[in-house]
Amino acid sequence: MKKLTALLLVVVLAVCSLASCGPDYAKKSEGVMTYAEYDAAALDTEVVIEGYVQATQSWWDNQINVYLADPDGAYYVYELACSEADAAKLTPGTKIKVTGTKSEWSGEIEIMDATFEFVDDLKYTAAAKDVTSLIGTDDLIKSQNQKVVFKGMTVVSVEYKNGERGDDVYLTCSKGENEVSFCVEMYLTGPDTDVYKAVEALEAGDVVDVEAFLYWYNGANPHVIGVTAQ
Repeated sequence: MKKLTALLLVVVLAVCSLASCGPDYAKKSEGVMTYAEYDAAALDTEVVIEGYVQATQSWWDNQINVYLADPDGAYYVYELACSEADAAKLTPGTKIKVTGTKSEWSGEIEIMDATFEFVDDLKYTAAAKDVTSLIGTDDLIKSQNQKVVFKGMTVVSVEYKNGERGDDVYLTCSKGENEVSFCVEMYLTGPDTDVYKAVEALEAGDVVDVEAFLYWYNGANPHVIGVTAQ
């Protein structure tokens, strides 16, 4: 009997391994686009997607900007219609369904004029994708809106928007002959956060790994969410 039980356990584990037992984070509800379908959709058309909250900017005037991801890609939702009570529920990992218009602004592909609903209790947090080797190439934009990391970056400059603390911080870093212009977005990681304080403490010549959401504004303009000194 013990041998039979052990054999059944081995079979179950083998089947689970082959079938990737566990939650299917990429599964979509009926009528919801896959990331590939969303990516292929024309601008200024309605899209319906599901994704997991990775971060949000500050809520205001019944709207909020949301960074979403699933195992296949990422989305940026601009001014999502949202009550203050629901904004408090948009914690990292939360899955939502979004209906809106796929738009483009200065190179950033985003979803606008959108509404949402909570989907289920699944939680998913994307790992940061190393895009260091893509700096200066046309392939970098293919990871737009994803959580990414740039490794071994040399700090060129740190400047405050409008020249004073409290607003966005512009961090310029280089890798070889290429530079990347990062932004510490005050509505995402404000002056009281460890991220903001860590960036403003950097000096030219420091070497750091920078984790960010790969936002686009007339070129790569990642929104910083973490800095690690080397």
